[in-house]
Amino acid sequence: MSIIFDSETQTFHLQTKHTSYIMQIVKSKYLVQVHWGRKVRGTNPGSLLAYRKRCSFSPSTDPEDLAISLDTLPLELPAFGASDFRVPAYQVQLDNGTTVSELIYESHRIYPGKPRLEGLPATYVEEDGEAVSLDIVLSDKLIGLKAILTYTVFRDADAITRSVRYVNESGGNMRLLRALSVSVDFPHPDFDMLHLHGSWARERHIERRPLTTGGATIESRRGSSSHSVNPFVALLSKDADEDHGDVYGFSLVYSGSFLAQAEIDPYSTTRVVMGINPFDFAWLLEPGEAFQAPEAVLVYSAEGLGGMSRTYHKLYRTRLCRGEYRDKSRPVLVNNWEATYFNFNADKIEEIAKVGQQLGLELFVLDDGWFGKRDNDKSSLGDWFVDGNKLPKGLEDLVERVNKLDLQFGLWFEPEMISPDSELYRAHPDWCLHVPGRRRTEARQQLILDYSRQDVREYIVRVVSDILASCPISYVKWDMNRNMTEIGSALLPPERQRETAHRYMLGLYEVLERITSAFPHILFESCSGGGGRFDPGMLYYMPQTWTSDNTDAVERLKIQYGTSIVYPISSIGAHVSAVPNHQVHRTTPIEMRGHVAMSGNFGYELDLTKFTEEEKAIVAQQVATYKELRPLIQFGDFYRLLSPFEGNETAWMFVSEDRSEALVAFFQVLSKPNAPLAKLRVKGLDPDKDYRVVEVEVADAEERLFGGDELMNVGLHLPQWKGDFRSRLYRFIAQ
Repeated sequence: MSIIFDSETQTFHLQTKHTSYIMQIVKSKYLVQVHWGRKVRGTNPGSLLAYRKRCSFSPSTDPEDLAISLDTLPLELPAFGASDFRVPAYQVQLDNGTTVSELIYESHRIYPGKPRLEGLPATYVEEDGEAVSLDIVLSDKLIGLKAILTYTVFRDADAITRSVRYVNESGGNMRLLRALSVSVDFPHPDFDMLHLHGSWARERHIERRPLTTGGATIESRRGSSSHSVNPFVALLSKDADEDHGDVYGFSLVYSGSFLAQAEIDPYSTTRVVMGINPFDFAWLLEPGEAFQAPEAVLVYSAEGLGGMSRTYHKLYRTRLCRGEYRDKSRPVLVNNWEATYFNFNADKIEEIAKVGQQLGLELFVLDDGWFGKRDNDKSSLGDWFVDGNKLPKGLEDLVERVNKLDLQFGLWFEPEMISPDSELYRAHPDWCLHVPGRRRTEARQQLILDYSRQDVREYIVRVVSDILASCPISYVKWDMNRNMTEIGSALLPPERQRETAHRYMLGLYEVLERITSAFPHILFESCSGGGGRFDPGMLYYMPQTWTSDNTDAVERLKIQYGTSIVYPISSIGAHVSAVPNHQVHRTTPIEMRGHVAMSGNFGYELDLTKFTEEEKAIVAQQVATYKELRPLIQFGDFYRLLSPFEGNETAWMFVSEDRSEALVAFFQVLSKPNAPLAKLRVKGLDPDKDYRVVEVEVADAEERLFGGDELMNVGLHLPQWKGDFRSRLYRFIAQ
């Protein structure tokens, strides 16, 4: 881990354990990229950067050196309008209406540690020795714009973070029209692009496609990171797969609308940019004001997608997630939503909790419907007081009844929303996002509170805190069930209306910081109709996310596999639900449902009182097995073995850091007639160790001894099954 500046060659060399990121100052002006990829020991000044004069359609900015054209230089923070015709990283508009700017190198500073980002989530260090940071100041003195680029390299992760702070040092106003966080230029176009896409109940499916001339754009305009796309893209060499080849990952620590774009130019170079979506965005900078862009986390891997994923997993689990539960095992829970929906009372909740105690569960979560007059989804969001009809003795009585069963108690909230049919809306109809005179479009019969307003934030912090302080609550599910429309604020002046969506995110982050800090003993789980806001920004405040409202075991194979491309297993909420499944009406065995859900933060979301005695025995065994394997699953290294996007079988595994223990989960969706014999090669073991292998939860399972090299290079015989929807767990213990 180091950052070295060579004053002779004017180069910055950022080094992690296995990667290098090199920049150079050209003509004492332009900050350009030279290399990002495999680690190199040093640099040869003659080989750093090559450029030559192009045609007149790539104009030169230096009459003394016609080879210098911003249209061909790999700039670190490119702008449009001063001869670079490619996609820009930023754009600023002056009071005279012009949008031309040109940032040149001014100074730099190298220092230990990592700075915090004002008002924004970001990765962090716990001591300065864990990282080294670099600030590079670029300025356009003609217009008074300054940009401070901040880079950090980590001691224990092959990751580099980057963010930008834009400062108005002029005597007049300027408006940021585009303020992206990162721009990287590659010297060739030979990449595939991988991203995660989907919809509600079908989140984070993997799509890989070749980059072609013109490139590709991934973006959300929904006011959240969204179910549709995720704030992540990767460029892959053509030969890259799960274990081999060059992979370049870009992940944005932000929860609002975003843009990720890869563009191939006429000279076959590739530019990737990422940041806040400039669509419908503008930010007024008055003299002396600054704008902080979110952090982008860059990961290069020479070991394919798996190597990239494990870097993100460890960094995000240990240096993005925070709080007591960062390194703490997550409880096995039961949630009453699919068991009761809105139709419950204290006695019914206690009945479910009693069975949960018998089966070994640790936490009961009361979902939607406990507040206001909430008998359906048409009312009461914003009225955060207990419904006396359902809970006549109050929340305190119910929590006490659950706690007496030796279960912790958790509660569902949706604090960012307001129902038109609510006491809060009748008192404050201007508290929602809206545009004067326009229809207030509803989704799920609700509107969105305007978190850009301080009075709204103060109200939410107060009422949520009052509930959390009223009784022993150990868990909160924080939901958000619609995207933004009519994005406007009653308190912002006309020239700042296009700041509303980002000010909302800043307001949300403030609220989350205040509430989670005030209640550090509570495990917070984020949710947005399931996985509609599964992003690094939310993980900073809440160390796990409800992965999808779709709990079907077959669908969850793709959802959880795709989620693991970036996000650690400790962040993935996964539950067993009833069959036929409520989302797709498929019936799968409880064994498979359990094995899929055990590959994350485990729980149940059904009416436990309806289990047969046979089902209760199976569930009790699942819970006991998961508790024994929980540290390995939640905090082990994760390896993907067989992809559900490529075939009928899926497999993945968890390996302890010291490689003394491993768990393999294998799933077969449909039965095959007269199927061939097959073996499964595993990963991540110590080739010099022997492993005792046993089939988990199989009565009288035979224990067999294998060499780690044999398991990885020859493989494990797979079972021959009759019947659809089958699964098995294999536990490996080093001898």
